[in-house]
Formats: sequence, structure tokens, C-alpha cells
Amino acid sequence: MEIALLAHDSKKELMVQFCIAYCGILSGHSICATNNTGRLVADATGLKIRNYLSCRQGGDQQIGARIAYNEIDLVLFFSDPARQDLSDVGDIVRLCDRQNVPIATNVATAEVLVQGLKRGDLDWRNLLKPRKNRK
Repeated sequence: MEIALLAHDSKKELMVQFCIAYCGILSGHSICATNNTGRLVADATGLKIRNYLSCRQGGDQQIGARIAYNEIDLVLFFSDPARQDLSDVGDIVRLCDRQNVPIATNVATAEVLVQGLKRGDLDWRNLLKPRKNRK
């Protein structure tokens, strides 16, 4: 499965800690992330992560395009609800809703989704992909 990681600046350390805790599960999947988040997680965990641009440079839009093309199976976007502008979160959430991609915007939901990933609860996502992309 393809997992996308995004985190607002104030939540990056939480994302790193989360990925350290669930490194065993995450390591069995392909991971992509916005640049700063991906670099921090890769440095802390050793996970192989495909980095896109930083959010400020359009990395969230790059990941959004992959969601729109049904190339992402799970999104973990740790957002800061205290931020003034949450349009980036809203855009990603709308795309996930449109494509039926599970998304977590906080650590509690992320834990549920990652545990479900471990159990195989998200294997139904493979049915939505063209045959050539199935693993």
C-alpha cells in the first residue's frame, strides 16, 4: 500500500514519534511525504520515503494529485487546529473523500488506521487499483 505523510510544523515531532512507534508496520509499505516531514521521519526511522516538495512549495498539491489519481491508499496528515489557514487540510480531506482514501488528521485516528493496516482491514483498497498496480 502507498501511504502519504504530511504534518504541519508544530506536529512534525509527533509524526516522527508516531513513525518510530509504528516503524515495523510502516516498513512493509511504500511511503511518500512532503519534503521536511519525510526527511525528519527517514532520519529518525531509517524508512525509505519518497519525498515531494515542501508544503509551502506545493508538496501537498503533488500528493493531492496522486490521491486524485487513486495512487495513495492511506493519508496521515497531522494538522494543527490552531493554525489560521487550514485550507491545505481541507483540500486533502476532500480529495480523500472523493477517492475513498482513509485519512487521519490526528494521532488517535492514525493509530486506528495503522492497526487496521496491520490486520489487513484496508486490503479492499487493492480492488480499486488497475490490475498492473496491484501488489
